[in-house]
Amino acid sequence: MPKLVHTSVCCAFCVCALNVRASTVRMRYLALASDYDGTLAHDGVVDDATVEAIERLNHSGRKFILVTGRELPDLQSAFPRLDLCALVVAENGALLYTPQTRETRVLADPPPGSFVNRLREKGVTDMSVGEVIVATWHPYERQAIEAIRESGLELQIIFNKDAVMILPSGVNKMTGLCCALDDLKLSRHNVVGVGDAENDHAFLESCECSVAVANAIPSLKEKADLLTKGARGAGVTELIDKLIENDLSDVAPTLGRYCICVGKSDQGDVNLPAYGRNVLVCGSSGSGKSTLVTGILERIMDKKYQICLIDPEGDYENLPGCRTVGDQKRPPDVEHVKQVLADPSAQVIVNLVGVGAADRADYFALMVSEIQNQRLRTGRPHWLAIDEAHHVLPWEWAHTSTALPDELANLLLITVHPKHVSPMALRKMNTMLVVGREPGKLFEEFANAIHKPRPDVPREDLPRGEAVYWSMDDNKVQKIKTVPSRNEHLRHRRKYAEGQLDPERMFHFRGPHCSLDLRAQNLNIFVQIAEGIDTDTWWFHLKRRDYSTWLRHGIKDGDLADEVSKIEENDSLSDKESRDQVKDAILRKYTVPA
Repeated sequence: MPKLVHTSVCCAFCVCALNVRASTVRMRYLALASDYDGTLAHDGVVDDATVEAIERLNHSGRKFILVTGRELPDLQSAFPRLDLCALVVAENGALLYTPQTRETRVLADPPPGSFVNRLREKGVTDMSVGEVIVATWHPYERQAIEAIRESGLELQIIFNKDAVMILPSGVNKMTGLCCALDDLKLSRHNVVGVGDAENDHAFLESCECSVAVANAIPSLKEKADLLTKGARGAGVTELIDKLIENDLSDVAPTLGRYCICVGKSDQGDVNLPAYGRNVLVCGSSGSGKSTLVTGILERIMDKKYQICLIDPEGDYENLPGCRTVGDQKRPPDVEHVKQVLADPSAQVIVNLVGVGAADRADYFALMVSEIQNQRLRTGRPHWLAIDEAHHVLPWEWAHTSTALPDELANLLLITVHPKHVSPMALRKMNTMLVVGREPGKLFEEFANAIHKPRPDVPREDLPRGEAVYWSMDDNKVQKIKTVPSRNEHLRHRRKYAEGQLDPERMFHFRGPHCSLDLRAQNLNIFVQIAEGIDTDTWWFHLKRRDYSTWLRHGIKDGDLADEVSKIEENDSLSDKESRDQVKDAILRKYTVPA
């Protein structure tokens, strides 16, 4: 682990590092994927104005990807400026071409020559054969279907207006674009797609923002997020100019299919936009805060957005689908984190348990500058979540700089007390979620820290599974029922089985005369004490149903509490039988591997 400097110096370093490339606005869309015929080109030709627009797009730092049904030699003849393309997806997704190296890669197996011969036998004369694709025109689709059936091959027909394209099953523009994005290490969530015809449906649906040019077929226009005023190349030029001007920020409110559900109110689902929100989650230990956050992270990952979770206490090591860098013995290596994040499909947890508590803010400073630079280059990680935010964004940051850069967005900060978090970070928040006890106090802490009026919120404690949601843009406050995590038990099992519960959540074996005070700090200790205490003490708590009550409210496990409650109600059980059954119920759920 590298030697670290004093926190105040490092915090200043972090702010400076975060301002690297401060003049470069963080872009949501880093690539434009465009169809060729009918979209980029008119009658097979791309005009000079459209070529100049692509040059402007490349100069803005974005990449241009051509996605076409044409065969490569035909495309090279029609469009000599393939050098403007980062990659070309040809043959409707079956071929990948890299203009800079002139390398081609076939992405599927071609049909056998006997199939082509069968088409000729059926009178199909107007036909071309590429590396994979076999293409013809209307009205030869009937002969093509017959030839596929008679040959017993797993082939598909894709239509592009009058064009009839025959390809291996499952191959289309979307699969080809996915291969191109893998090569470029880009996520589809950072891509705009534009097209005009039937064979563009799949690849446009796979892009974060789908665009139809003015001359597109009606079914494509109905599904597109944006319609251009101009047709063909003029429409693409219009789109490029909007990308460069404002990164399509005016289209963001229409992209509802990518929203992240955080809960339900009386009016329906309460959602976070996938981009542009900075969320503060607050609540005391045991309030359901971690369950809420885990559920949000699960739904972000379900939509294939990349997360990077800074985990100072190792509380999220069991979050499914994630790769963890660092552990109790080894601090996370910055270069290793960067390597893992380079894969758009990777979900990353940075475990800081191996970093001393006094050094975590310094370590985070080194880490976050690299993460932010990676975001500027690749648009990822899409979400940066920081648990125990007061550990790595301490209040002292307020005394070392005046602001964090605007580019540090899509943040999810989790803390017990906002008053312990840097006001610089808090001022970037535009959404707040509070769970557990004294929600009004937590809102007041936050409002005081950023010198903003506190919203009118309920002051009574919130039951588990409920939260108060504050959207600061419209100052809307509402109480919601949170959507639970799919993996709540997996994440909490070790904490409740082996960890140290808060004093108010421990079980106390006191006995009928309160002559004892044997504290169970976790479930394992509870089982050990239960095996050794005297009969009177065991029966005293059993008949009072103290065990199920503790499991329900102290451990927050309603299912286990219900199971133990049935044991408490069974008067036919002996002392040993009731102990064994309670013990087995606990160990079966908290020590058997999932």
